[in-house]
Amino acid sequence: MNLIYRFFIFWYICGVFLLTFDLIPPWLEWANSVFLIAAGIVSGLYFISLYGRRFGILYSLWIIVASIWIEHLGVEYDFLFGAYQYTDNFGLKLFNTPITIGFAWLLIMGCSHELARVITRLSNTIVSKIMFIIIGGLLAVTMDLILDPVSFKVKEYWLWEEPGLYYDIPFSNFVGWMVVASALHLSFVLVSPTKHTQVELWENRLALVYGLIIVMFCIIAVSGGLWLASALVIVLSVLWYSLYFLRRTRHEES
Repeated sequence: MNLIYRFFIFWYICGVFLLTFDLIPPWLEWANSVFLIAAGIVSGLYFISLYGRRFGILYSLWIIVASIWIEHLGVEYDFLFGAYQYTDNFGLKLFNTPITIGFAWLLIMGCSHELARVITRLSNTIVSKIMFIIIGGLLAVTMDLILDPVSFKVKEYWLWEEPGLYYDIPFSNFVGWMVVASALHLSFVLVSPTKHTQVELWENRLALVYGLIIVMFCIIAVSGGLWLASALVIVLSVLWYSLYFLRRTRHEES
């Protein structure tokens, strides 16, 4: 488990440098897929560490399969997100949808789960669960506010066929992200598995990964002239992390 996380960090460092300066040659495009798969696996290991092998594996597979299917519906029928198409720069496709997109969603769900879990002090109360679902969705949308402009405007991993105010991305896309992320968080709440106690290492790792992904895409965004997206997401991320560490500190002191 530790080896996979270290591999992800190594690949991340290489990716920041290569993607920022656009140094990835055509024959190395597969590196993007490896990065996303590794990131998704790290998130899966987080779920396994917190909630046990059985639930962690099943929940991770559920996120991968469900997200690929929803993205397929989006590509084929403009479902939820709007009209868009994936290019060939995002890896092997299944039903016109890159398989790696499932691992990308697993990464997003793991990161947003960790921050939302602490911010809301997730418990068995209805209010706590509802706040977890909503904040988990907002955390995912925060990531997409930088992922989408970079992937569309700078890297052309996918192409939008409808105009929008935010870097030509339709507003329906962000609504779709909120719906999908919240629904996946809801599926977790419906099961509500028991959390293990001694898992601080993986909690710290996923909290860090959320920031690492945002930093990577902000750097790429700035290099591509997307200053507004970078500034917006940095401000939102500082807010989320402030809430996260404030709630975490209070919990440790109580």
